[in-house]
Amino acid sequence: MSSPELYPLKFRPILKNTIWGGNKLGKILGKPVGKHDSCGESWEISGVEGNISEVQGGVLKGEKLTHLIEKYKGALMGNKVYREFGEKFPLLIKYIDANQDLSIQVHPDNALAKKRHNSFGKTEMWYVINADDDASLISGFNKATNSREYLEYFNSGRLTELLNKEPAVKDDVFFLPAGRVHTIGQGLLIAEIQQTSDITYRIYDFDRVDKDGKRRQLHVEQALAAIDFNFYDNYKTAYDRNELSVELVRSNYFVCNRILSATSVNRDYATLDSFVILMVLEGEGELNTGAGSYTYTKGDTYLIPATIAALKIKPKNTSKILEVYIPS
Repeated sequence: MSSPELYPLKFRPILKNTIWGGNKLGKILGKPVGKHDSCGESWEISGVEGNISEVQGGVLKGEKLTHLIEKYKGALMGNKVYREFGEKFPLLIKYIDANQDLSIQVHPDNALAKKRHNSFGKTEMWYVINADDDASLISGFNKATNSREYLEYFNSGRLTELLNKEPAVKDDVFFLPAGRVHTIGQGLLIAEIQQTSDITYRIYDFDRVDKDGKRRQLHVEQALAAIDFNFYDNYKTAYDRNELSVELVRSNYFVCNRILSATSVNRDYATLDSFVILMVLEGEGELNTGAGSYTYTKGDTYLIPATIAALKIKPKNTSKILEVYIPS
């Protein structure tokens, strides 16, 4: 469909108060958290049922993401992406503030999620925007194990002894394929890119209780079929941190690049056949499509429709931006 009215879209953040959240989404990323001091997540672009993103400004202000996909189809999504996913937006984009450790959890892959929940699986990645001193996270196991040994550790209260704990600092990247046990640790502000899925099997929650004194539900048995019990040599993604444009992650579900520049950068999207998402982690400036200019600042997230074949990023100061799209 011809869509001259499509432009870089920014959506109203969907804010989530959690028992482990803090105040960094407001203080560091400028999210409208109000007086809430336990805001854990800002869902920037979401097609999850019950949490559908709404356009924040421009002629499409107030339009829901699902309606935009229905109306514009491949012009918004990319023809290949639309053929594969139809009117289901394939990615969920978040900022996460962990004022306390999140629960230890795992997500199913596509096959298990389809069988159990008629849903996508959940492969994801984290980019550390900010980290308190001595912050850490959990990704995978510290040795090869199996379900029997895993349950022995769990039932004896020693599960954390089996898990791989990683120190985490600003600009660290972690790729988390479905099946990898993980948690974001206290003191981390994270950009998260994931398949569209809200399916989480919570394994352990550090015996916390909510405001009503109740512990959150665990999914110990459900998680067993989802967990990858293998050990891997490297859980942290290595990349050149000084490179102006560098690929961080390439998977079957998304590609993520990092752009770091204080001068204008031209991006060519003509061959992608996909929408592009830009997450502004630092800096401010303009996005120029040739048809118009759109200001950005730290914490902004833009959806660039597939019909926009080229884009110029014009920073006012050094900008750090994640660029995400669906691979061909």
